Amino acid sequence: MPRFTPPLKLNIDMRKNLEMRTSKTRRPHSRIKLKRRLLTLFLLPWVLMAGIWWWLGTDEREVKRQQVAETKKVAEISEVRGRLAKELGPLFLHNQFPEKTEMYWDGDTKNVQIDYSIDPDLQKEADRLLRSYRPDYGSVVVMDALTGRILAMSTYQKNDPNATNLALRGTFPAASIFKIVTATAAMDKYELSPDTIVMFNGGNYTLYKKNVMDSKRNRWSRNMTIREAFARSINTVFGRLTLERLQPSDLEEYAVRFGFNKKIDSDLPFDSGFTEIPTEKDYHLTEIASGFNKVTKMSPIQGAMIAASVATSGKMMVPTIIDRIRDETGDLLYQSEPVTAAVTMTPEGAERLKKLMGSTISRGTSSKSFRPLMRDRKFRELELGGKTGSLTGDNPRGKVDWFVGYAIGGADSRLAVAAITVNVKNWTVKSSHLAQSLFRKHYKDQFSERNEKFFNASNSRGHE
Repeated sequence: MPRFTPPLKLNIDMRKNLEMRTSKTRRPHSRIKLKRRLLTLFLLPWVLMAGIWWWLGTDEREVKRQQVAETKKVAEISEVRGRLAKELGPLFLHNQFPEKTEMYWDGDTKNVQIDYSIDPDLQKEADRLLRSYRPDYGSVVVMDALTGRILAMSTYQKNDPNATNLALRGTFPAASIFKIVTATAAMDKYELSPDTIVMFNGGNYTLYKKNVMDSKRNRWSRNMTIREAFARSINTVFGRLTLERLQPSDLEEYAVRFGFNKKIDSDLPFDSGFTEIPTEKDYHLTEIASGFNKVTKMSPIQGAMIAASVATSGKMMVPTIIDRIRDETGDLLYQSEPVTAAVTMTPEGAERLKKLMGSTISRGTSSKSFRPLMRDRKFRELELGGKTGSLTGDNPRGKVDWFVGYAIGGADSRLAVAAITVNVKNWTVKSSHLAQSLFRKHYKDQFSERNEKFFNASNSRGHE
């Protein structure tokens, strides 16, 4: 049977209808694809930004996590040290350091063995020095500046061998040691140079109101750099420096950084330093800034901390004397770890301050005491810095003589010393002499061994 073939026109119409129906069915799908593409283009930048933010925030979150963990760890260590100071503090105050004792620990009384941070050689030398020179009152503290470990702590009272530990006592006038606080505020916060010149009127070691409050230049006016004024401990220069360049709040801020008016959790029950900063720029402010007052007080422990913070580029460590505690079976109950008490200054500020403290040793108030050490070739690599201070105190009564300083014998060897003597009538020894003797004792063997190695190496090269 022959197949029916539609007319050409009908065939064309059928194709058109088919194409129209097909296009109508395809159009919604095309629109959906277009919307998806537009949505992808819109969301892609946000997704990329979120990914970048997450990637960049990973390090920040890790840092925060570590900070939280470190804060928790420090809090736990501080809590244990507070308990140790409370339980063993009365013994330390009376110069008793038992190696075996009973302690209340984790809800039970235990027999424990205590290991101290004391260096036997340095302790023996500190005791010998005070017994040899016999000041009316004296104390020496030697500290590892990097860790805060107390390496020696000696105390002496001529009329009472059983007196309490003077190293822990915060009744001594800080005197010119407070110039470190003032100088740090000027050099760290305001970035003044050690060679900044200050104009002043009056004498070198007085602090008369009419002179320090007078800013007018006259025929007797003088100029002096901060470096020289620090080395020679010129009160009026520091008074003028404070009035011209600092605010009372600056001294308050840096005094707290250095441990004044602030409790520091330690296993040693030492007194906190105290000062009272005026709110106005008046004569009393210049007295505080220069150390020419009996208001500001501190302990030898704090003196060592102040010097140590300069040696460590501004990081002041919590002092500690207990290294570890074990029970009677030998199990470890407590292990000491270094804890930062405060950041007193930036590394740049510390470098400027080192120049001032170095000048005290090389050509300032302690140059005579340190001259033999400075001229000894064995110690030519030793970096030294310090500050002296003197004032009549009331508790105990007598002429107070301070030295706080540091010795840097390498990246891992930084020693801080605070020495104080109080004499009612006659001087027996300068505190700076006690400090240089301890620096010599500590570094003599170290440098002798280093120089011997260098000498042997030179000889071996010469024979090749």
